[in-house]
Amino acid sequence: MRGMLAFLLTAACLLGQDPLKRAEKLYDKTDYRESLAVLRELPAPDAPAHFLMGRDHFMLGEYKKATDSFQKAVALEPSKSEYAHWLGRTFGRRAETSNPFAAPMYASKARQYFEQAVALDPANEEALNDLFDYYLQAPGFLGGGYDKAEAVAKRIAQRNAAEGHFAQAQLADKRKQFDTAEQQLRRAMELAPRQVGRVLDLAKYLAKRGRYQESEATFDKAEALAPNAPNIMFARAHAYIQERRNLDQAKILLRKYLKSNLTPDDPPRELAEKMLKEVPGS
Repeated sequence: MRGMLAFLLTAACLLGQDPLKRAEKLYDKTDYRESLAVLRELPAPDAPAHFLMGRDHFMLGEYKKATDSFQKAVALEPSKSEYAHWLGRTFGRRAETSNPFAAPMYASKARQYFEQAVALDPANEEALNDLFDYYLQAPGFLGGGYDKAEAVAKRIAQRNAAEGHFAQAQLADKRKQFDTAEQQLRRAMELAPRQVGRVLDLAKYLAKRGRYQESEATFDKAEALAPNAPNIMFARAHAYIQERRNLDQAKILLRKYLKSNLTPDDPPRELAEKMLKEVPGS
């Protein structure tokens, strides 16, 4: 009886909430379809509502719909760096998933919106990181280049020293300066010893370099910092699958990951499910 009463009270509170806040809570719980259902009830969505719709669609892998929602948000509030940044992210995903003829156009749009987001708010660290990744990965004819990436890496370091070393590590790896890359990752971890992500960066890199024993010890260090953290399970499983080893353990980790309480910052369940299906014997 008490349980039913608590459920009814919770439901009543949710129903009494502003629809946007209710949709945001559903988004935070990774219930993207329910979040969209709430937002569709709005008679006249404003910029924040379109922005949340875009993130819901993005997380569901519906990148065309996400583009439409983010463009509406940008049109209503063109000065919001965050809106331009997510629109850039969406065009980036469309470039990755589209045919070879459309990909260059989408990639160029991604760069343009990343640059716009940084211009609107130079303190937007996530936009800076994505702009760095674009310059690092894209060919010159699409506006990429190591010199451009290095300039952004220096800007990142001014705001976040550990993240700056991580950026320098990626540059060094691209230049096949593997020892330098490892040194930069270790320096990033030293500067932020309690950040699990910094430990995972090193663990994944050691696995990529075939130094499995050191990688396992570093993953164990991350696990000691945050026991049963979903991002550690996913990163370790991903490393195993990439290196084609410990595949039974990878399956166990992915199944455990799928049962975890995830947030929008964690890799999507759909990606974990796809990885699990691709493991031999699943």
